[in-house]
Amino acid sequence: MAVPAWLWIATIAGLLALLAIDLFIVDRKPHEVTIGEAGRWVTFYVAVAVAFGLGVWSMYGGTYAGEFFAGYITEYSLSVDNLFIFLIIMSTFKVPAVHQHRVLLVGILMALVMRGIFIAVGAVAIAQFSWIFYFFGAFLIYTGYKLAKTDHDEEEEEFKENAALRIVRKIFPVTDQYHGSKSFLKIDGKRFVTPMFIVMVAIGTTDLLFALDSIPAIFGLTKEPFLVFTANAFALMGLRQLYFLLGGLLNKLVYLSIGLSVILGFIGVKLILEALHSNALPFINGGQPLPVPVIGIEVSLSVIVGVLAITTVASLIKVRRNPEAAKQVAK
Repeated sequence: MAVPAWLWIATIAGLLALLAIDLFIVDRKPHEVTIGEAGRWVTFYVAVAVAFGLGVWSMYGGTYAGEFFAGYITEYSLSVDNLFIFLIIMSTFKVPAVHQHRVLLVGILMALVMRGIFIAVGAVAIAQFSWIFYFFGAFLIYTGYKLAKTDHDEEEEEFKENAALRIVRKIFPVTDQYHGSKSFLKIDGKRFVTPMFIVMVAIGTTDLLFALDSIPAIFGLTKEPFLVFTANAFALMGLRQLYFLLGGLLNKLVYLSIGLSVILGFIGVKLILEALHSNALPFINGGQPLPVPVIGIEVSLSVIVGVLAITTVASLIKVRRNPEAAKQVAK
C-alpha cells in the first residue's frame, strides 16, 4: 500500500481540523454534555470513519478497507474498556461536569501523539525483526487470558498516580482547587498547575498503558502504518463522546472483558499463524516457512463483529434477568 506524502498530510490536517472545531467551537463555552449531544457527536465521528474507510476502498481496494474497518472496530471496542478507568479518574480528581469534555479532549490528544510514536516504533520493529510477530501474538494471548480473569468489581476504585504524574508534581506546585478551565496560572509571581492539568496528564498517560495491547492487536490485522494510525485516531476521537453517551450504561456490559479477551486471543493466534507461515527463524523448521493456514481479513472482521454483538446481547440479557449482575462503577 503506497501512501503518498500528500495523503498523509491531508489526513493529519483533516484530523487536526476536527479537533480544532471540537476544542475552539464546540467547547468554547464549558458545559455539561447531554446524552443527546454526545449521541449526535458519536454518530458524526462514526460516519466520518466510515466515509474514510470507503475512501480507502475506492483508492486501494476492499482488502485494505477491510483492514481499516477491522482495526477501527477493534480499537474502538478496546477503548470502551478504558472508560471504566476514565470514570474512576474523573471521580478521584472530582472534575466538574462542565469541564469533563475539555479534560477528555486534551488528554486524548496527548494520547494520540504518544500512540503515533508507538506506531512508528512498531512499524520499524516489524520491518527489521521478523520474530516480532511471535512476541506480539504470545503477548496478546496472555493479555486476553488476564483480561478474561479481570472483574471490574474486583478492581480498586482509587486511581493510583503513575510515574508521569509524580514527575509533574515534582516539577510544578499544584493548586488545591480548580480555577475554571485553566491549566496553568501564576500566584504571587510563582507558576502553578491546576488539578485540570493533572487530570489531563492522567487521562493521556493511562490511555498510553492501554495502547500496550491495542497497538499489537491492530498490527495483527494490518501491517500498514497509515491504516494503523488512522484507525487509532478515529477510535480515540470518538471515545470522549462515547464516555458521555454510555455513562451509566457501562455497568451493564458485564461480559465486555470476556468478549475483548476472545478478540485479543483470536488476533494473537492469527499473528502466530502468520509468523509461522512466513517463518525465517533458523531454530523453527530450519528457517523455512511452515504450511499452516492463515486467517484472512474477511474472517477476522466477521469474528470481531460477531464476538462484540454476542457479548453486548448476552450482557443486556444477563442484566435484564438479574439486575444485581450490573457492575458498580465508581461515579
